[in-house]
Amino acid sequence: MVLQQAYRAADAGRRRGFKTPDTFHLMIARRLATAAVLVGTIGFNAPALAQAGGPFAGLAGTWRGGGTVSLDDGSTERIRCRATYAVAGRRMQLTLTCASDAYKFNLQGDVEAEGSAITGTWSESSRNVSGVLQGRGTGGNYQLTASAAGFNANIALATRGNRQSVSMRADSQFRGANISLTR
Repeated sequence: MVLQQAYRAADAGRRRGFKTPDTFHLMIARRLATAAVLVGTIGFNAPALAQAGGPFAGLAGTWRGGGTVSLDDGSTERIRCRATYAVAGRRMQLTLTCASDAYKFNLQGDVEAEGSAITGTWSESSRNVSGVLQGRGTGGNYQLTASAAGFNANIALATRGNRQSVSMRADSQFRGANISLTR
């Protein structure tokens, strides 16, 4: 029966399952147009997709957690923290806010990676201090130095999947912090 329909369609100048040759050609034109739009969309979005896999891609998003902060008088306090990383290719804007009952800091930064070298700026709004960030990092591990007039801090940041650890050591009233975050 199927073979007989194919012969009849061929005799009538039509493809099997289509009422007219124009219907067949219209269907092919629609499929080609859909493929062209799809290829065009992928082509225009290729730079954005490549940027999404940049050096900071594993950090993107909001992270929460806690840890401890150490002060120069030897005291330590438990802190709650939230970090937000806005990643755009080789650039990243970050915000890290941590607070305890008696202590708070709000760190913002804007960094850029060139290979494994990282440079940028930072500011801490509650103490009105700002400076430069420099360091290296790849594969979710970053070693940075934050410096300003009268202030230097070493920052180590490690990310593995949905877990992140941040360790800061400074030579000021704020001696350091150890923070564990998840998303």
